[in-house]
Amino acid sequence: MSQIVVRHAIPEDAAALTRMYSQPEPQANTLHLPYQSPTLWQDRLSNLRPGVHMLVACIDDQIAGQLTVEVLSVARRRHTATFGMGVDSAFHRRGVGKALMSAMIDLCDNWLQVTRIELTVFADNHKALGLYRQFGFEIEGTARRHAMRDGEMVDTHYMARLK
Repeated sequence: MSQIVVRHAIPEDAAALTRMYSQPEPQANTLHLPYQSPTLWQDRLSNLRPGVHMLVACIDDQIAGQLTVEVLSVARRRHTATFGMGVDSAFHRRGVGKALMSAMIDLCDNWLQVTRIELTVFADNHKALGLYRQFGFEIEGTARRHAMRDGEMVDTHYMARLK
């Protein structure tokens, strides 16, 4: 089995990320809209806001997943980060999500002075819920009819991990 390499994303990754988030499952399980342009990803990758760290997981030099973590800049919430991630459908069940989560938690715990990591996840995304629980995340609440997906309002869970 090929090794997973996690690295910081670069502007040249834009086409691969556009492809990945255009797939039905990654697009449906994130808040990304369909029909994204590579220019959107090039802009995101070229102009990261302060406190934003964008990682990609690669297998055999192919992008298999992506995670963006943002440390909040509000003075009373600087101990908090929020993140979102997606995994290419072709690389499911190969440890990509775990590799990205491990890298993000190491970054938060050991480098960024983050003691609380938050996320929002669709309530019916059982694979993601299981992964997040493995890393110590707990459901703190449910937002009913939180986001539109395929023409329907879908519930999400708020989850967090405390260091």
